[in-house]
Amino acid sequence: MSSPLSLADIRINYSLKVLTPEAVAHSPLEQFNTWMQEALSAKADEATAMTLSTADAQGKPSARVVLLKEVTAQGFVFYTNYESRKGNQLAQNPYAALTFFWPVLERQVRIEGTVQRVDGETSDTYFQSRPRGSQIGAWSSPQSQPIADRNVLEELEKENTRKFADQDPLPRPPHWGGYVVVPERVEFWQGRPNRLHDRLVYEPNAEGSWSLQRLAP
Repeated sequence: MSSPLSLADIRINYSLKVLTPEAVAHSPLEQFNTWMQEALSAKADEATAMTLSTADAQGKPSARVVLLKEVTAQGFVFYTNYESRKGNQLAQNPYAALTFFWPVLERQVRIEGTVQRVDGETSDTYFQSRPRGSQIGAWSSPQSQPIADRNVLEELEKENTRKFADQDPLPRPPHWGGYVVVPERVEFWQGRPNRLHDRLVYEPNAEGSWSLQRLAP
């Protein structure tokens, strides 16, 4: 029987690509869209998945993986239950961090910024573009709340399936909708050999544009 592999011995020497200030866009949103398209073209697993980190009023952090649904001129959009744990934390402390990791490209993107709800019309449009089962699910899940067992969810799903049987499209639940993370700092990370990674960070400058700096790994 082989001995278990030590976590400390797991190493990958990154060497696929390079990242230089001369090669990136002036805007972090434009640069992000370029990298996202490259991740999609490379068939990165769950390319739109991102770790969303929030904190409550006391600064206690919480993180989970959600899906990016749109990049607008304002920022990065995702959708969720406003009454969930993340929703409650964002009501207390409207600031968040996003992290994307695409191992196939040896890349990360780290985003920090303020968070706002998107307007109701935008949330309605996205909600009604979802599969009907997902719409029913949004009505049926008291997200982040304790429940006795899975049967509670299944009964709520059946109840809402009956309730909305004659409605198409379904109305959006008032407790569900979108948020946009408005970036104040965006870092692009490219893996390089010997842990001497390339890191470029965008931050707002006094002229209302973006400054770009290289960071040590």
